[in-house]
Amino acid sequence: MAWWRAFAQPLRYAALIAGGVPVLAFPAPNLEYLGWFGLVPGLLLMHAAADRREAAIRGWWFGAGFLLAALYWLAPNLGPGLLLIAVLLGALWSCVGAAAWSLLRPPVTAWRALAALAVVPSCWVTVDWVRSWQGFGGPWAVLGASQWQHPAVLALAAAGGIWLVSFALVAANTGILIALVASRNWVRLLGAAAALAAIAAGPAGYALTPAEPAVRQVKIALVQPGVEQNPLLRVDASQRITAGLRGQDADLIVWGESSVAYDLTTDRALRDQIRALAAASGAQILLNQDSVSPGGKKSKVALLVGGNGIDGRYVKTRLVPFGEYIPFRQQLSWLTSISKAAPQDMLPGAGAHVLTVTPPGSPPLKAGVLICFESAFPDMSRVDAERGAQLIIYQTSDSTFQGSWALAQHAALGAVRAAETGRPVVQAALTGDSAAFDSRGRLLAWAGQDFRGVTGVRLSLPPASAQTPYDRFGDYLPWTAVAIAGIAAA
Repeated sequence: MAWWRAFAQPLRYAALIAGGVPVLAFPAPNLEYLGWFGLVPGLLLMHAAADRREAAIRGWWFGAGFLLAALYWLAPNLGPGLLLIAVLLGALWSCVGAAAWSLLRPPVTAWRALAALAVVPSCWVTVDWVRSWQGFGGPWAVLGASQWQHPAVLALAAAGGIWLVSFALVAANTGILIALVASRNWVRLLGAAAALAAIAAGPAGYALTPAEPAVRQVKIALVQPGVEQNPLLRVDASQRITAGLRGQDADLIVWGESSVAYDLTTDRALRDQIRALAAASGAQILLNQDSVSPGGKKSKVALLVGGNGIDGRYVKTRLVPFGEYIPFRQQLSWLTSISKAAPQDMLPGAGAHVLTVTPPGSPPLKAGVLICFESAFPDMSRVDAERGAQLIIYQTSDSTFQGSWALAQHAALGAVRAAETGRPVVQAALTGDSAAFDSRGRLLAWAGQDFRGVTGVRLSLPPASAQTPYDRFGDYLPWTAVAIAGIAAA
């Protein structure tokens, strides 16, 4: 059997790398249920390690596989750099492996089982929160986002953000692990009961917390012209589709990211065309332009244009890692020689900003406007809600990643942000997936990457003063998780 022993360890590591695949397959229907037990095989391999060091290494491999599965669509842009990023950030999951082994190695007592139900999920949430720092690339593929199709589960996001959804998922998997590895029946029952409680927590919260009553309705038109590399034809396509909206009583028309490749502050002729189009359509147009600073740096800018001209603007603050900037550019600038990583960092804005929309014949309303990758950041939509936004709007392009999971992963984040803030969320894609969700994260409209035209959706808006517990208390759960993980490590 010597030949088997020689291959056993690499096979275990291959299994750990593959362990991340089913968990992040959430764009496919029904596969999101795997989140409730998809971590168990990896946790079993970590638990079965010979010592804590080996368990930590297995956690590292699992984390690398998790990230490779979630971000595979970056391979054409980053090339071998994607593997490097996954391996480096995967090291953060070492603490998950060490915690699973330390607390659940035989014999599994009731106290250690209870500790594992708090510590293992806390370690995972700590990892997700740490890697969500903009300097590390931002919070893409946080585990809780896998439940975007289940508004009942997203009730946890209203209580504690996406972090509470992730905590519940890992707690359920940990409970199942306890039920499998404990030797005493009553400890097994404890694990099974904990798993059932984690699974039931979201639906229970959903049933016990009704949505805020709507104070008004608005009709939003999302314009999706499709892939068009020629910048003149691209803006012409958005204008042509918008011209067909006359007489349809839209309160706001939203174009996708980079729908205008010209700076309207200097291109007066195009600005006048769009201003006249807004006047004829009877609604303001929220477009997105590529601006160039006097120093030659680019920015993504959302412009609200009405019949009188430019009524508001927002500059994208959180940039796409490797696409619009390179984290730690001084150390990683060599990536530009082997991939399509950003040759130059874009110029970010100063932070979240609320724009005032004036629908025809209706009172003004405040909308939080964010761009593309910013839908991954819970704090930005929460800041907009705190500033009185009744609606959150995302503009995106996604043209680089046609035909991959990226588009559905991106649009799915709107459901989580809606549940967190208690505000309806819309995403307008230049080409990608345009979507709309109500204030509890329920899907209202979805237009896939092959769609060309307008997606109209009517939204019920909550009071500007409405707040979810997550709006009120913010990231209390990640801080608690860091404290629990720190105490356990000490």
